[in-house]
Amino acid sequence: MSVHRPGTTRARRLALSGALLTASLLLSAVPAHSAGAADPTPPRGSAHLGMGVLAHDGSGGTPRSANAVQTEGVDVSGHQGNVDWPRLWNSGVKWAYVKATEGTYFTNPSFAQQYNGSYNVGMIRGSYHFATPNTASGAAQANYFVDHGGGWSKDGKTLPGALDMEWNPYGASCYGKTQSQMVAWIRDFLATYRARTGRDAVIYTATSWWTECTGNYAGFASTNPLWIARYASTVGTLPAGWSFYTMWQYTSTGPTVGDHDRFNGALDRVQALANG
Repeated sequence: MSVHRPGTTRARRLALSGALLTASLLLSAVPAHSAGAADPTPPRGSAHLGMGVLAHDGSGGTPRSANAVQTEGVDVSGHQGNVDWPRLWNSGVKWAYVKATEGTYFTNPSFAQQYNGSYNVGMIRGSYHFATPNTASGAAQANYFVDHGGGWSKDGKTLPGALDMEWNPYGASCYGKTQSQMVAWIRDFLATYRARTGRDAVIYTATSWWTECTGNYAGFASTNPLWIARYASTVGTLPAGWSFYTMWQYTSTGPTVGDHDRFNGALDRVQALANG
């Protein structure tokens, strides 16, 4: 015959309550994404010009009316899909850049429609590479770019390739590199691109990223045209060494495709850059 011991039952209840409380506290400490929330990191290959500008630099209005002549352009990538090029041309857009590659692992599935479509309506166009300096060397990425749409020809309609240097959408802003390592990586890319094409690539960047991740390095300004990213009424302070910009990405909310740009000069200056 069993003997009921009230103290033992009470002890068991207390132990069970304590275990439940501990489990509850442990669950509350688990990060949200581990509990089933969506991972905020975008998929590889989805990066594009200006992807990090709003998050890091914000937006401060639209450009003021320019005293000097400027020429409207756009930049596009795979996330826009098929682009209505006739509509853009009729709205006054005369040049375009199209994403060709990212790292050594991604090519834009919409590249042919975007690159050939802009050309067919009469635009001067070029292609760009989204850099991921933590995945492969500068030389390897430059070769991948040239081999997959980043080449150049002196036909008066092809702009030199552009190197997109901005915040890492997949991790640490500077891709885990020191400022000197980043400068060396960029130099490696630019030297390889020039060796393959005979042209100096355009550098796309934001002053804040360039300052943080290269130490505001001035050494490329004498050879590589600057494409500055700033969504504001003026371009603001430029990276060290450049006294003027060649192109300015001024918004991500423009007509038809979102990303709109201005070339610092009339159409004949766009043609001059294409011709080298």
